[in-house]
Amino acid sequence: MSSRNSQANKAAARERLRAEREKQAKKAKARRQVLVAGAVVAVLALAGGVGYLVVQANQPGEWDKAADATLVAPKNTTGDNGTTVVIGKADAKKTLEVYEDSRCPVCSQFEQSVGPQIKKDVDAGKYKIQYIGATFLDKGFGGTGAKNALSALGAALNVSPDAFLEYKTALYSKENHPEERDDKFGKDDYLLKIADQVPALKGNAEFKKAVEDGTYNRWAIEMSKVFDKSGMTGTPSLKMDGKKIEVKMTPEEFTAEVDKAIAG
Repeated sequence: MSSRNSQANKAAARERLRAEREKQAKKAKARRQVLVAGAVVAVLALAGGVGYLVVQANQPGEWDKAADATLVAPKNTTGDNGTTVVIGKADAKKTLEVYEDSRCPVCSQFEQSVGPQIKKDVDAGKYKIQYIGATFLDKGFGGTGAKNALSALGAALNVSPDAFLEYKTALYSKENHPEERDDKFGKDDYLLKIADQVPALKGNAEFKKAVEDGTYNRWAIEMSKVFDKSGMTGTPSLKMDGKKIEVKMTPEEFTAEVDKAIAG
């Protein structure tokens, strides 16, 4: 092979090598651009997701909104903001005030033991009852169960006083009442499941909508303010015509205490 051909072949080989290097460099640059673009998109997506979560976290919750919502009072109520709930025969001369928090375990025990006696007395016209709902256990243990259950009780009261009493009994029953730290009543579906045990509420579309929409949330807040201003420090608590009486946990002891209060 001549020297001239050898030089030409070497030059051609160098040119092919240079071209291949440029080709590979362009591919590498394209890959880097794709990776950088993907990383930018990922960062932007992450930032957008974090931003969305921050915005959502700062949105007012259901009960924050309820505090400023238009007040809707249930039927069968009277007084300021519809927070006077009196049930019983109109000609009953005495009124037993019953203060309860829906999450309260002692209230549950009281209702299970003494509730039937109270209903019997009210049906007989021995006295009326005035119900005052509290929600302080939400503050003590966190959650919204007391407020949510009180709102649902408002929806039941809107149906009828009997539906209200039957639903309250169902909420406090041994089968349905959660431990006070368990915020089960904060879930609408659980409250509606219990409501199916009350004939007037089972399949009641208006009641269901009121519970799910929180129609009586503002009312529940206003009712709890009545308890806060009552001077009572716990639940269950009782008054007969405005005078505090001792809470008894058996029907017999309860009746004796009530009879004493009625006699003056």
